[in-house]
Amino acid sequence: MIASLRGTLIALAGSRAVIDVSGVGYAVALTERHARELRVNDTVRLHTALVVREDDMSLSGFADVVELGIFELRRTVSGVGPNSALGVLGEMPPDAIARAIAADDDAPFRAVTGIGPKTAKLIVVTLAGKLVAPAGPAPVDAPTAPGAVTASLAAALTGLGWPERTALEAAAQVVEADPDAATTGLAVLLRRALSILGPARGRSDAAGGGS
Repeated sequence: MIASLRGTLIALAGSRAVIDVSGVGYAVALTERHARELRVNDTVRLHTALVVREDDMSLSGFADVVELGIFELRRTVSGVGPNSALGVLGEMPPDAIARAIAADDDAPFRAVTGIGPKTAKLIVVTLAGKLVAPAGPAPVDAPTAPGAVTASLAAALTGLGWPERTALEAAAQVVEADPDAATTGLAVLLRRALSILGPARGRSDAAGGGS
């Protein structure tokens, strides 16, 4: 069992890294958020999970044991594989995940690529009581995860009458196009989404296409 690695980051392509440990290169999958913080030639220490399948063995790496623990819990949910578990952690920090679970809120998980409505709900139900949410409200000055921004924007669109799936797709498109979406403001993002969707069409879709 490979529980941790300490070595030099010799290659980084997206969220896939190669760590040189005493001349041996280990290929490790990271969260996108973690990968953005690293640079080639950095000395890194990763807590790792070795995933063994019938036809494959892979390593996933994390900055701390908290993220590792949440990754392992995620994998206990039916339908959530290593890639989906990494995707959730890449868009939501551990505190945000714990808060969503405690609040029985599956919207942030639905906003993660590869997580559908049924799986999102299953995550919340399966992990209820297994994560402790931080005391007090979420820090107002903390950066908002892209998944949370997408979920908020999608909720606003559904409130205007758009179908949930259409709203999520449009919200994701708008957020992905704006690197500063977390600080842009919901009203601005909503106008951008409506410029893509068209408010008139949204109302007619919600009404089932009319008579």
